[in-house]
Amino acid sequence: MSARAIRATSRIAFFLCGVVSLFTGVPYVMLRGSELPVQNEWVIFAVALAVVGVFSVTIAMLPRSWIAKACKKDRDDGHLFSAPLKLLGGFAVISYLVAVFAYLAPHRWNLNPQLMFSLCPLYFIKMTFDPSLVAVFFLLAPMNAGVYGALGLTVAYSWLAFFKRTSG
Repeated sequence: MSARAIRATSRIAFFLCGVVSLFTGVPYVMLRGSELPVQNEWVIFAVALAVVGVFSVTIAMLPRSWIAKACKKDRDDGHLFSAPLKLLGGFAVISYLVAVFAYLAPHRWNLNPQLMFSLCPLYFIKMTFDPSLVAVFFLLAPMNAGVYGALGLTVAYSWLAFFKRTSG
């Protein structure tokens, strides 16, 4: 795949994952924790979703030279977009599978809601009403993948900016 196609694909994926992360945080803010089964840490989830979403959308919109400068890389370095895109994809696939697992897990397992909120931000939908399997496969799990894809992007660029100081 050409470098230009990777950059374009990356920017689209970064933007979509960031927007999904921002929209996923909206129910937490709207409910203000009152309707959630676990009310203590709802603010943490909303803030984390917002920070990751804003970061992803910002990276999608920044000029390539600014991103390269922050990461101490050449603006034509192939890893500037391909490495974060790979980590985004890895996080997205794993979180998609976690969301499907959370749906398919029997109720008798009594999964810890706080743990499941951190692993699957839309888990409260399963707890408040039981969505169909189709809704999980085509709406909730992809949204979860988008949120964790944005987190993977944040981790990747943080790694590039703070720990990989050499051009490669």
